[in-house]
Amino acid sequence: MTNTTIANLRTMHLQTRRKKLPERVDEFSRFMSDLQHTYRRTVYSASEREVEVVDPLTHLPRRMLMFASNNYLGLANHPYVIQQVKKAMDRYGAGIGGPPLLNGYVKLIEETEDRMAAFKQQESAMLFSSGFMTNLGILGALAEHRDSIIYDELSHASFYDGLMTTRAKSHILRHNDVSHLSQLLESYGADTEGSVYVCVEGVYSMDGDMAPLDEIAALCLQYGAALIVDDAHGTGVLGEGGRGTASHLNCEKEIALSMGTFSKVFATCGGFVAASKPLVEYMRYYARPYMFSASIPPPVAATVLAGLEVMEREPWLRIELFQNMAYAVGKLRHLGLYAEPQAAILTLAIPAGMDIRKAAWLLHQKGIFVNSVEYPAVPANKQRFRVSLMATHTKEDIDRLATALDEVWNDPSAYPL
Repeated sequence: MTNTTIANLRTMHLQTRRKKLPERVDEFSRFMSDLQHTYRRTVYSASEREVEVVDPLTHLPRRMLMFASNNYLGLANHPYVIQQVKKAMDRYGAGIGGPPLLNGYVKLIEETEDRMAAFKQQESAMLFSSGFMTNLGILGALAEHRDSIIYDELSHASFYDGLMTTRAKSHILRHNDVSHLSQLLESYGADTEGSVYVCVEGVYSMDGDMAPLDEIAALCLQYGAALIVDDAHGTGVLGEGGRGTASHLNCEKEIALSMGTFSKVFATCGGFVAASKPLVEYMRYYARPYMFSASIPPPVAATVLAGLEVMEREPWLRIELFQNMAYAVGKLRHLGLYAEPQAAILTLAIPAGMDIRKAAWLLHQKGIFVNSVEYPAVPANKQRFRVSLMATHTKEDIDRLATALDEVWNDPSAYPL
């Protein structure tokens, strides 16, 4: 996407705000019609290291190397996971047809909550229908108008939407800036009539870097603030046995509430909250996305339970993931990284003048499936490619990725005038 295209998109956003929906949709459709892109590609196979994708131009299937999936440990396709899901379906069926506070609390969900609580070193846990709904539920349930919320500027979109559900005062924290956090806590900690919440992520999905949770936790303890950690990308990857970022940095006891999603390492859907038992029970009745959504299907709970067992039995999967990550960093560092990768996400800053859409299409033609992150999802000057590694990737796969990226980085057609 060129600077001219980005400027046109910005202008369109401003001009359409005062127009009616049909006009906004029509203008957006015309804008998109001239752009060749690689979003919403249809995948015809399981989400493994290699997938079958229908080419958007020829409409024919082709094999591609998958470097865009959060299936970090390959659990989505693990034989034991599949076996346990089949057993769960035979016993519980495909779905429940009700919310957890009414008829939707089956034994399998109770078992999953108990296992997640133990896994996260907390007293209790509760499950949500998605990670997005988990963040909406947390802020909507906990934050009142007298409270203050301090949150990292790179927080997930679900967190920003969660802020809209509360009248609490909110304050932006410069990304991973511990000294700035100290200033904010000093300024707002004593003045707030209610509670102070510090909300950060363990591993940030767009940059792939890790929060200094140990330092943040110490400050929260000093100022009496409650630390809430979104550890979607750290859970299952970092820490002892994959317990997450807080375990990796030895500060699990200082976390008031840990949340995560099952759409990353567990490669399914749903989310969880792990905290003290009284807090979890409070949230069951005050988190509206929990109260008024159907329970996750039994096969999802079985997927998570089986995934936890596999992580415990096969610790080498995490070792293989980090070996692949180290190998990929060594191969790709010269292309320019946004941040030092610390989990399973590697972000590549695009060179000046590159049209990211053209580059993404070139990679697609080379059989490489990666995620391009464009404006307005990120600032116009910070567009990037996001590479997700899996334990099941081979060194030959990573070599192919590196070769393809080098070729695209040096392809004149990726740099239109």
